[in-house]
Amino acid sequence: MQKGKINVTTENIFPIIKKFLYSDHEIFLRELVSNAVDATQKLKTLASVGDFKGEFGDLTIHINVDKKKKTITVSDAGLGMDAEEIEKYINQIAFSSAEEFMEKYKKDTNAIIGHFGLGFYSSFMVSDKVEIITKSWKEDKKAHKWACDGSPEYSLDEVEKKTRGTDIILHIDDDSTEFLEDARLNSLLDKYCKFLPIEIAFGKVKDWKDGKEEETDKDNIINETKPIWTIAPTEVKDEDYADLYRKLYPMAEEPLFNIHLNVDYPFNLTGILYFPKIGNNVEVQKNKIQLYSNQVFITDSVEDIVPEFLTLLHGVLDSPDIPLNVSRSYLQSDANVKKISSHITKKVADRLEEIFKKDREQFESKWDDLRLFIVYGMISDEKFYDRAAKFALLKNTDGKYFTFEEYEKLIKAEQTDKDKNVVYLYATDQDKQYSYTEAARAKGYDVLLFDGQLDTHFVNHLESKFENAKFARVDSDIVEKLISKEDKREDQLTAAQKADLTPVFQSQLTNSESFIVSFESMGEAAQPVIITQSEFMRRMKDMSEMGGGAAFYGNLPDSYNLIVNSDHSLIGKILEKTETKLGKDVQKIREEKSGLSDERSVMEKAKEGKKEEEIPQADKDKLEELSKKIDALDTQRIEKLKKYGKSNKVVKQLIDLALLANNMLQGEELAKFVNRSVDLIKG
Repeated sequence: MQKGKINVTTENIFPIIKKFLYSDHEIFLRELVSNAVDATQKLKTLASVGDFKGEFGDLTIHINVDKKKKTITVSDAGLGMDAEEIEKYINQIAFSSAEEFMEKYKKDTNAIIGHFGLGFYSSFMVSDKVEIITKSWKEDKKAHKWACDGSPEYSLDEVEKKTRGTDIILHIDDDSTEFLEDARLNSLLDKYCKFLPIEIAFGKVKDWKDGKEEETDKDNIINETKPIWTIAPTEVKDEDYADLYRKLYPMAEEPLFNIHLNVDYPFNLTGILYFPKIGNNVEVQKNKIQLYSNQVFITDSVEDIVPEFLTLLHGVLDSPDIPLNVSRSYLQSDANVKKISSHITKKVADRLEEIFKKDREQFESKWDDLRLFIVYGMISDEKFYDRAAKFALLKNTDGKYFTFEEYEKLIKAEQTDKDKNVVYLYATDQDKQYSYTEAARAKGYDVLLFDGQLDTHFVNHLESKFENAKFARVDSDIVEKLISKEDKREDQLTAAQKADLTPVFQSQLTNSESFIVSFESMGEAAQPVIITQSEFMRRMKDMSEMGGGAAFYGNLPDSYNLIVNSDHSLIGKILEKTETKLGKDVQKIREEKSGLSDERSVMEKAKEGKKEEEIPQADKDKLEELSKKIDALDTQRIEKLKKYGKSNKVVKQLIDLALLANNMLQGEELAKFVNRSVDLIKG
């Protein structure tokens, strides 16, 4: 019997393994099964070159649990080890500190993946004792048993073992007994090992017999050894892709289509990416791509190997060339990873363009489900934008689809403003902005629909990309100002009439500080009152809410424009009644104000060219008194008009109609509107 110490210079390797090298205890099973697979595959390699001439026998890897003994055993019929190999792969873990160990092995993936050593030592995360019983494939070698209780001391004995291969026996510690449960082990095997290339057996197949479930003698094989991403795309059928998707995502809807990756230069990469029906929510879609290395599951957090927008896809990537750290749980960003990332982006764009060119009708039918993914990519990845600009579509409020180039040709003649900018009108809610859309269409304009989660950013992005172009939401101004032409309507109201009507309308605004009342000549057929919101302010506030900067604007209150159509007959009637009721009073105030203003102007003119100290104090006092009287007269006029406006049901009705058209009339105000409507109809 040989005894010795594991060759480490630290006091004890095991606390480092448990606390530093591994973040997730469950990966012990992945490491042990992966090592068993590697040992089996290497035996096959030896046979293929003629070094191993024996019979393979059953190469199935077996996982057995003994709940009474509290053991888990992983058995393979692979290479096995002799005493020298045990010494090399198990006992010689030489490093002076955990940091040095990390530095040493991060550059040598093969020291971790495919060899005994670190992967094997992960077993001590869940065990208070580990035994290895192994027999080499070499005919003249004896079987050995290695044992260690979690201290640097180990024992090594010759033992009897009839068959080639290795058994790893874990004596599970009291903190890890969950791993003795069949359901827990099943879930780990399904997560990490379901596509490994050597058959893995856990338990027996169960059949229903006489109304109850009974075990058979047949091994329960938990993995599929040749998944379709390892097969040439020409040999894979559509139903095979569908079957894999259902296996990976049993609760998901059928995907739209897929991309089969099969690259062997300048790096090795295989995989199948599926385009799911994304809908309109980015967050719920992430972490659905599974990363494998030689069919061993590594992680489903693939942000470091694919651009962020591609994390919306589902599927599998498998590459032995992706560098991993010691726990195989996180990717390291290096030049090779960036090349792989760039290649995947190109393949995705090429596939989308291929579908677009081959069957545009099908592409359009799937556009609404694809759109969020493509928009996300175009915003976040410059190279993807350049490729996607060929097949990205714009959808208008009629449900028709256009490429960027097609749409510019469609609207250029009618929607170019006086500054030679092509104006892209858009709605974000087809129902709420219906009246604004119809007003634009009545002018011969076309309106796009941008109702996606990322469209605030997308509009800004397109505006920066398109030359001589502007984007305007259809409710951001009156239609005449959305696309300003040279011709301007002659206004029907004088400045004084507008000044008198402004407080009349202000009086009926519940939250008057949020509204700016203005007057525009919009034609007799247009609505009497409409509400708009500044395109710039709304975009800034939207971006602030989405965390896209512009935080200052997010703190500002909402502000709207209440635009009164000076051409509408109802506005004319309101003006007529106002003048009938208050015309003499208002005129008298104006005349008095005019006299005071003239007097103030004379005194202001007399001040010109004089220094402040040269002006008599009496003149200063007189000017201040005149200004106060003028302000008081203005206030008096406004208050009279507001008092009158407050009692004018038609003014309130027109404002409420505008609010209602903008989906801004709710609760008590909506109830009052309904009752007032009934009263007005009664006459």
